[in-house]
Amino acid sequence: MQRVTLGNGIELDVQDVGPRDAPVLIFLHGFPDSHRTWRHQIAHFSDRFRCIAPDQRGYRGSSKPGGAENYTPDKLIGDVFLLAAALGIGKFTIVGHDWGGAIAWGVALMGQGMGRVDRAIIANAPHPTIFPKLLYTNRQQRAASQYFRVFRDPASDQIVEQFGLGGVLAKAFGETPDNPKMEPEERAALLEDWSNREAAIAMLNWYRASPVAVLDMDAPYELPAGYQPVAIPKLKIPTLVIWAMDDIALPPENLDGMDDLIDDLTVVKVPGSGHFVQWEAPEEVNAAIEEFLGR
Repeated sequence: MQRVTLGNGIELDVQDVGPRDAPVLIFLHGFPDSHRTWRHQIAHFSDRFRCIAPDQRGYRGSSKPGGAENYTPDKLIGDVFLLAAALGIGKFTIVGHDWGGAIAWGVALMGQGMGRVDRAIIANAPHPTIFPKLLYTNRQQRAASQYFRVFRDPASDQIVEQFGLGGVLAKAFGETPDNPKMEPEERAALLEDWSNREAAIAMLNWYRASPVAVLDMDAPYELPAGYQPVAIPKLKIPTLVIWAMDDIALPPENLDGMDDLIDDLTVVKVPGSGHFVQWEAPEEVNAAIEEFLGR
């Protein structure tokens, strides 16, 4: 790990391994994760690619500016380009999962016009046009996203102060059994990360700064009058979307219509895997990325 200071003053802890003259893969983790979520992919690809994986703004030892206004998507997307600049990287492939995937969509959409991003790899992260519509119209997606409302509730801050992030997760999701696919040492590391109260509030601020609306379950299942989707261009760079089909947070309806939004789209569905497909099904994910990068 190294400490990288961005042009905006934010400092990120970054894993940076692989040949310095090799093509670059920038990996973005999601919630409530860290750079370690990509451990299987970095181990697999770092002999041929320069693999860069930051702990993003608000996470672990990286900078944690106060206030939800410091975690809006534009700032998080900007961090990625500033990280590339700080490391002297011109062009890269962006790889993201969950919240990291949401930011990766934005990086890809902005970077294609700048000639900075040549490919995108997204794992179980909804497209910014599709997801907001599903929150209005799809009962399963709205039900699965009710935890947003818990994370955005200011009362959750007191739970964090008492119990750390784990207390808020328990309130949002209930007690859940250990995932048998996670190594014990990784679970121990996550639990230690979740005990950091300052980081926990910063992680919740990602949800508080998000513009998406999550209504209660009794609200109508229809688009509001005059609803207009976010105006974004088509994604034209080659894009791989990997989707775990047993993800209870993001049902596969998030794939519907994606081929109308991306010119060069490859979708790989992974049955039998839950949300954290990169470490729940690493062999399938690595094989999909391998084939995609080898095109």
